Amino acid sequence: MKGINQPRRVFAVAIAMAGTAGLASRVFAQALLSEADPRAKALGYVADASKVDAKNFPKYAAGQNCANCALYQAKPTDPVGGCPLFAGRQVPAKAWCSAWAKRA
Repeated sequence: MKGINQPRRVFAVAIAMAGTAGLASRVFAQALLSEADPRAKALGYVADASKVDAKNFPKYAAGQNCANCALYQAKPTDPVGGCPLFAGRQVPAKAWCSAWAKRA
């Protein structure tokens, strides 16, 4: 009886591992946005809002960052989240770009 259940157990473990690998690949597929990305450059994206060049971006005001932007697709307390402007990439909560809009 023990030998009959062993292949089933191995199969179940293999399926569970495949599901975990699939989830991990989706998580890692959304890497952090790079400041060198052409979309990021076009919008004046910086990974740390405290480093925004206010001369080049006069719209910027101290305290603005992705966490308090209407486009940020995560909770304001999450360290990273999605942004529809940078599909497939995550942005840090402390980042900023010129498309910043106050969260309601």
